Amino acid sequence: MANLIDLTQSTRKHRHPEKQSRPDTPLLRKPDWIRVKAPTSQGYAETRQIVKSKGLVTVCEEAGCPNIGECWDKKHATMMILGEICTRACSFCNVSTGKPLTPGRVEEDEPGRVAEAVAEMGLQHVVITSVDRDDLTDGGAMHFVNTIDAIRATSPGTTIEILTPDFLRKDGWENHVIDAKPDVFNHNLETVPRLYLSIRPGARYFHSLRLLQKVKDRDPTQFTKSGLMVGLGETKEEVMQVMDDMRSAGVDFLTIGQYLQPTRKHAAIDRYVSPEEFKTYEEIARSKGFLMVSASPLTRSSHHAGEDFAQLRAAREAQLAAAAV
Repeated sequence: MANLIDLTQSTRKHRHPEKQSRPDTPLLRKPDWIRVKAPTSQGYAETRQIVKSKGLVTVCEEAGCPNIGECWDKKHATMMILGEICTRACSFCNVSTGKPLTPGRVEEDEPGRVAEAVAEMGLQHVVITSVDRDDLTDGGAMHFVNTIDAIRATSPGTTIEILTPDFLRKDGWENHVIDAKPDVFNHNLETVPRLYLSIRPGARYFHSLRLLQKVKDRDPTQFTKSGLMVGLGETKEEVMQVMDDMRSAGVDFLTIGQYLQPTRKHAAIDRYVSPEEFKTYEEIARSKGFLMVSASPLTRSSHHAGEDFAQLRAAREAQLAAAAV
């Protein structure tokens, strides 16, 4: 597990204090297919106002998602609970890292504020994610449960997708989250096993894989989802092996997107994967039996999540209907 990083007053101005001593990595010029326009729409402004008025954090902003303009124009914001400081130090991620300002504590009213925002936005499908909170005994599991319950109480018709941390060394607390029955349980493997030490050093590939398997073992009806970044130096064969591992764990939905380097202190981009290669990955994944696949340069875990969930549910219904014949 990655060590918790101390955020003193002198280092708090840095989002990533643990990266400041690293040498700069090169920044590759973005190809035309990866460029997006800055958000300016009225829908974007309205979504931003709702988020800020509830005192909420979104992964859309914290991670610098390139799709924020498109999604927020439709009032599709991915809420990030448990604060804005992550106790891990992944080399790909732009979320602030360090010790939480109040270790071992959470904002108890946050689930209610998230539920109010979901109702005000009129969301039919919502994605809830979080930072890693290794300082909490349950890793934040019960905060996920409380957030799911609060949304269900105020917006019973809204389907709920969660994107969770790995609950590494949290002694089964993830079972409470599974038993809260979100419509989609998402946990991203992020990259191939060979790159974990440099890209996701605080995590363990097979632990993350077992978490996804546990969801299916405990509740076979629950949709599971996982995602990969490409362009970090992985090979096509390694990506295909991860696909096989995911299918062995019963994962229903795979997302694959281009890694985008947040700063020169983050992991360097090895290359930009072409749209044609993403199409090939999608075809391979579908042939391996995933119910739903989203693979493109700008694919992210929660991009088009509502529309994708509708397709995912329809694919399962078609699969069940075919099996009944």
